Amino acid sequence: MSRMIEPQLTFADCEFRKQGIWLDPTLQTIADFLDAHAEMIEAVRCDLQRGLKQPHSGRRGMTPPQVLRSLIVMRIKNWDYRELRERIADGYTLRGFTEFLSRPVPKHDAFNRAFNRLTPQTLEAVNQLVLQTAIDLGLEDGKKLRVDTTVVQTDIHHPTDNTLLWDTVRVITRLIGQLDRALRRGVKGFHRRTRAARRRVQQIQRMTPTQRHQQQTRKYRELIAITVQVVESARRVLEQTRTARGKDWIDDAVIDALRQQIDHNCQLGQNVIHQARRRNRSPTRRKSTPSLNPTRI
Repeated sequence: MSRMIEPQLTFADCEFRKQGIWLDPTLQTIADFLDAHAEMIEAVRCDLQRGLKQPHSGRRGMTPPQVLRSLIVMRIKNWDYRELRERIADGYTLRGFTEFLSRPVPKHDAFNRAFNRLTPQTLEAVNQLVLQTAIDLGLEDGKKLRVDTTVVQTDIHHPTDNTLLWDTVRVITRLIGQLDRALRRGVKGFHRRTRAARRRVQQIQRMTPTQRHQQQTRKYRELIAITVQVVESARRVLEQTRTARGKDWIDDAVIDALRQQIDHNCQLGQNVIHQARRRNRSPTRRKSTPSLNPTRI
């Protein structure tokens, strides 16, 4: 895997240079940055030579500048190895940026092998050099890190009555706790029923078909009663804190925002309670009423 000797320019390469290749402004800025920091190329050269008994013998491969520039293009454009090879081979400006010019572009697996030889320390050194340059130019302060998020497929539970009731208890209790910490004297008179509500939800979800037929209605009524207590207790807290104020205007804004969220979730919780009651009536009354479709809130 010899790629240490810089290849000699051909007449076709001289013709490329003579015509002048206008790069994309982003690629041109990167090219100027790489030309001004030869230490990055030297670090890549050391990685490519690592483990080779005779670095300067054998067939010629990619040079360190070609490896680093190709890796940068792949990361910027978010291409895979096959697309990277095809775009460089077909692109007039990309050939100039990656310094392949008129020479054949290696196959995709050659890019894979070359990139895998780069050590984490080399990539970290490149990142630190870019960061330090950005700090020197005043583009960044180096105190915050911006990263891209990754979307991961996950299962979302169907909004059944028991989970919606549990969400009502959980969210309202959490908001009341935040309001309690924001107020000077805290919140008084709120009954926390999260443990009781969680226990009922788990019992409903773990029922066997026989238990569901015999106990589901009773457990649902207990869960509904707990949710009603939480909603009514939260409304009393809203009434008590109607004129409450914080230490400054920032605390006042936080308190007002929390009270609005609590009131909104109480309204949603009331809708969930009505829906759960309609679907958990006694069997005799349920026969005379049409079936209701689940309503998502």
